[in-house]
Amino acid sequence: MLTDLVLRGASIGEVAERASDVEHNGFDTVGVTETSGNPFLAAAEAARGTTRIRVATAIALAFTRSPMDVAYTAWDLQALSGGRFALGLGSQVRAHVERRYSATWSQPAARMREYILALAAIWDAWESGGDLDFRGEFYSHTLMPPNFRPPPTGHPRPPVLLAAVRERMTQVAGEVADGFLGHAFCSEDVLREVTLPALERGLEQSGRTRGELEVTASVFVAMSNEEWEACRRRVAFYGSTPGYRHVLDHHGLGALHEALHLLSRSGGWERMPALVDDDVLGLFAVRGEDPVAVAAAVRDRVDGVADRVGLVTEVTAPAALAPVAAALRFS
Repeated sequence: MLTDLVLRGASIGEVAERASDVEHNGFDTVGVTETSGNPFLAAAEAARGTTRIRVATAIALAFTRSPMDVAYTAWDLQALSGGRFALGLGSQVRAHVERRYSATWSQPAARMREYILALAAIWDAWESGGDLDFRGEFYSHTLMPPNFRPPPTGHPRPPVLLAAVRERMTQVAGEVADGFLGHAFCSEDVLREVTLPALERGLEQSGRTRGELEVTASVFVAMSNEEWEACRRRVAFYGSTPGYRHVLDHHGLGALHEALHLLSRSGGWERMPALVDDDVLGLFAVRGEDPVAVAAAVRDRVDGVADRVGLVTEVTAPAALAPVAAALRFS
């Protein structure tokens, strides 16, 4: 099983070196986030610092940019990386899209479906030299003069990986994306009973087979007490967010969400982790000091569903996770 690792908390000046560290420790993809900086600049730095592994945005926000803007940027990153770039997209929640970015939010699943189709239409026009004539409900691209067509990269177009949490967006990934990026705040039961059926509905709708969709599952991994507590804080944060409530509801934990959400609204962030006991945390995180045992537990959670797995940590360095990645690859 292929393993991916997302850089967290890296300043733009650190990205190249930290991406090189991820590659050196045997991972297959290094991901860069859109949290407090531009993920495409970070992806360029990650590409500069690596020679072998895939570089992916994990994720870049779609609705804050036009498909044309993203098409050009992804095209350039594919050329810069020597064909190693993957475009990971996500929607973000309405408050951030509207209030942080002053962008348009509406019908996120339908809009994302059209967004990915628009990217494909733009790249088709560049590859074929033909006219660009994409007309949708949310996006329209009908002008592409010769001077504005980028030169060929010498590589296939970058794969589009769609991050999704809710069923409708997950179905869109199955229908039109090249890959699905699963969230770490997803239990094994939700992965198998909710996520997989939604992906299969999308595949059926588009007439594609399972082999045409790359599926990445993400799992919190803790190999120390410090990491376990870091995972607890992260689970408390996600559990307080209404957009993730359905995951807790699936396990009869709706009351936990309500309590966490109430504390988050009143500024009680420091008290939230104490509400997440070890049983709840174990729904989302794998804990252990033996890399082989940790790898086996991760594989058990995602086997039969995912093609690759993202190991999600808050404080553990890539070197400490390298034996887990190796065990996943060769087990």
